[in-house]
Amino acid sequence: MRKYVTAHERFEFTRAACREGGEIATFCLTLAITGARISEVLALTPARLDRANCAIVFETLKRRRRAVFRAIPVPLELLRLLERAKGAPGLFYAPPNLNTRLWGWGRTSAWKYVRHVMLSAGIAEGVCKPKALRHGFAVDAGQNGVQLNIVQRWLGHARIETTAIYASALGKEERALARRTWKSLELDRVIGQYTNKESINESALRNDLAGHPANATVSDR
Repeated sequence: MRKYVTAHERFEFTRAACREGGEIATFCLTLAITGARISEVLALTPARLDRANCAIVFETLKRRRRAVFRAIPVPLELLRLLERAKGAPGLFYAPPNLNTRLWGWGRTSAWKYVRHVMLSAGIAEGVCKPKALRHGFAVDAGQNGVQLNIVQRWLGHARIETTAIYASALGKEERALARRTWKSLELDRVIGQYTNKESINESALRNDLAGHPANATVSDR
């Protein structure tokens, strides 16, 4: 089974998140838009929201040494949504405490909220894991022409070989190239003829059975 959500599933996930509203919406949207790890999103504070550059600064938590940060561009709408959800417009300009976490949940609660939204979005149960959103973010970025080293930086990977794994997912360009190899087979015509032939054979068999009910009864015995 694939371990990432498709572009369509990411879209449906964001819609489902918006329907939930409140902190669940902002958390899920941040997770989907940035491709960050669930623990990295939970660790966010107002001080990490760079509204001037429309970015969120994450500390990469899966490194041996701490204090490794990366900035990921985000839509201004997300930053505004975070402000509104906290009930204090302009919160990130003059918050009461820049180091207070934006979401007070633990990892288990956050995991359950994300899974709930994924199921609400109609995503297959086996794919309903926060990590699938991270994988989907990387696959979608690669298929839309984002350079591998940029994706590596956004994901916080130490080695580009780790990021390259996501490049193996089928993209539109690869499918287009494959279609060229099918062209000489004239599949539309060949399969069309085969389908028509099968339909004719089935129809003839039904007519034959309908015209000889006695034979059908003997064979059934």
